[in-house]
Amino acid sequence: MVQSIADELVRVVDEAATELRALDELLAASKRKPDVWSVKEIIGHLIDSAANNHQRFVRAQQAAELSLPGYDQDAWVRSQDHQSRSWLELLEFWVLYNHHLSHTIRHIANSALNVQCRIGTNEPVTLRFLVEDYVVHLRHHLEQIKERRAA
Repeated sequence: MVQSIADELVRVVDEAATELRALDELLAASKRKPDVWSVKEIIGHLIDSAANNHQRFVRAQQAAELSLPGYDQDAWVRSQDHQSRSWLELLEFWVLYNHHLSHTIRHIANSALNVQCRIGTNEPVTLRFLVEDYVVHLRHHLEQIKERRAA
């Protein structure tokens, strides 16, 4: 199970990166509204998601159950100012981080997949759910980017 998710993660990221590399700096940073994330900010958010999930994926394998804080995604995006980063550097960091997460996912022991994880005040979910949901979440935001580019 984890092998197929790891494979899918790399495939989705690599396909998206091929398209996203064609975006120029201005387009990646453009915002339709001040309160709506740019493509840079969406990719920055996906880096933040990778960082948070990296911790979850590793820590859950070391415990009978895991409890970690949630995170305020808007505050993370604001505090890191993804807008001021070089587009291609931001994109390549996202690609490499996800390749690393794929490697990490491949090494999750089957025995750890049912570890209960509580994130913030949410109901507990299994590590398996977090791994699966990570790719679902990533796909959701990549679809947002596609919609923005088509508009």
